Amino acid sequence: MFFTLPTLLTWARIVAIPLIVGVFYLEEFSPAHRNLFATVLFVLVALTDWLDGYLARKLNQTSSFGAFLDPVADKFLVCAALLVLLELGRVNALVALVIVGREIAISALREWMAQIGASRSVAVHMVGKLKTTAQMVAIPFLLFDGPLLGLIDTRLWGTWLLYIAVVLTIWSMVYYLQKALPEIRAKVR
Repeated sequence: MFFTLPTLLTWARIVAIPLIVGVFYLEEFSPAHRNLFATVLFVLVALTDWLDGYLARKLNQTSSFGAFLDPVADKFLVCAALLVLLELGRVNALVALVIVGREIAISALREWMAQIGASRSVAVHMVGKLKTTAQMVAIPFLLFDGPLLGLIDTRLWGTWLLYIAVVLTIWSMVYYLQKALPEIRAKVR
């Protein structure tokens, strides 16, 4: 199901990534305008993650392809944003490495578990959803990088939320590895 509305929204999320990154190369705009534009784009694109899942269930258009593509789009979006933030000096390299490394490791683990018929042992868990939520709130704060409504220091809040996301990232990775370990042991013997 390549061309259902939910899948098209997921594709749109992937296509929008170069736009979010490209905003920071538009020298015609001030840094504050680039930050605002990238933040708005990121938030709109991130909202499609919720919307495509909702529509897939509501319209009964769930598919194995959509289930594959949705987390890939999320990972691309988060990794691209982290790389931009790293280049801008708004994210610590170790923080970005932990998050990107976990995404690669868990994606590989899920692929392997699917190959051995044990994908249920690494199904999405609440800790992983909390990790994603923390990232999806932290990143726009860090992209904005200025006072919000004159009250909120977005860099401070974004940094703390990203640190929380790192803790949840490690926690979820440990959780998934623990769930997969019995299956791995059984197949290695």
